[in-house]
This record gives sequence, C-alpha cells and structure tokens, in this order.
Amino acid sequence: MKIKNRLLKYQNLLFFKILEKYLNDTDTVLDVGCGHSSVIGQINRKFKSEGIDIHRETLELSRKKKTHDKFKLGDVSKLASLYKENSFDACVSVDVIEHFTKKDSLKLIKDMEKIARKKVIILTPNGFLEQHDFEGNPHQVHKSGWSQKDLEDLGYKVYGLRGLKNLRDKNASIRFKPWIFWGFLAFLSEIVFFPVPALSFDLLAIKNLEKK
Repeated sequence: MKIKNRLLKYQNLLFFKILEKYLNDTDTVLDVGCGHSSVIGQINRKFKSEGIDIHRETLELSRKKKTHDKFKLGDVSKLASLYKENSFDACVSVDVIEHFTKKDSLKLIKDMEKIARKKVIILTPNGFLEQHDFEGNPHQVHKSGWSQKDLEDLGYKVYGLRGLKNLRDKNASIRFKPWIFWGFLAFLSEIVFFPVPALSFDLLAIKNLEKK
C-alpha cells in the first residue's frame, strides 16, 4: 500500500516538471476550464494565474484552495469575448477540449491562441473516452476525441503522458491486477512513451506562438 500511495503521489510528476519548464518564461497564465484541482496549484511557479470555469461550485472549490490569483465564472466557449487578445503570456487547458464538439473545440483553441502571447498548452486523452456527467456537473460529459495528428495539424508539438494507453481504463485507472506491478509498469512506461504520443494514454500538445 505504501508503494501504491507513492506511485499515486508521483504519477503526474513528469507533467508537472514539463509545465514548470514551459511556463518558466511567463509572467501571466490563464487556466482555461480550471476545475477544482488545477495542476497550476501543484507546480512551482513564479507567474500570476487566473482560472476560468463555467461551473460555480467547482470554481468556488478552487477559490478556497487559492489555486489562482484571480478567478472568473464564465463559459470558455466564449473565451474571445471575455478576454482581450494577447492579454496573457500563456493559456493552459487541461482535460477540457474533449468536453466540446470538434467544431467548438477548434474555436476554443483558436481563441486561446489569440489571447496568449507566447504559448498554448493543452492536455487531452488520446482518442475518445466515454464520460458522463458526475459530481453534479453536467459539463463533464465527453463529446470529442483527439489524436496526435489532429493536434499536429494545428501546429502543435505533441508528447505522450500517463504511459502506455492499454494499461489504463477510461477513468485513467490501472486496468490490471496486481495494481503495484502494473502501476509501476505504467509509471515507467510514461518515460519510455513520452516521445511516442500515439501509444500513450494522454496527449500533451504545446504550441509556441510567434508574435511581434
């Protein structure tokens, strides 16, 4: 059990380190669809951040945790009407675009690219994963799935996270028993498959914007 708890504690360590690296040159970050347990609140940071979410209860939980410096209750599908162009150094969106149709997600991505001066960072599952509403939040439903090619076609550099895709179920939990063995294998495979996103559970997409 101690080994399992340690693995659970460090299962997002690679993601955290990458975020810290790519956000190191930013002073302001917009967390799009921040949720109640944003990764922004779990990394070492020097930048100021703002979180936006459409679900009031979720946003209040994030506010209580003091995850961000500022908070906004709002619909991220209308992001361009809520923020000015080039108003943040970076936009980060973790497990959000899959909650919209492909058409609406593409609009959201374009909006983030307008708002961000330096970069946009997106995390989404590799392919479609069925998910219904939970925690009293109807916005948790998944409506689209994304591939490495989808994101590369938009100009993003794509990496793999959470290890080999087949080791996890649709909830990202380890699929097989004993958990200790397969969990440790998934932990190791994340490093191996980081440059092989097509075989990984999650896709991490990063786009550096060239703006004058």
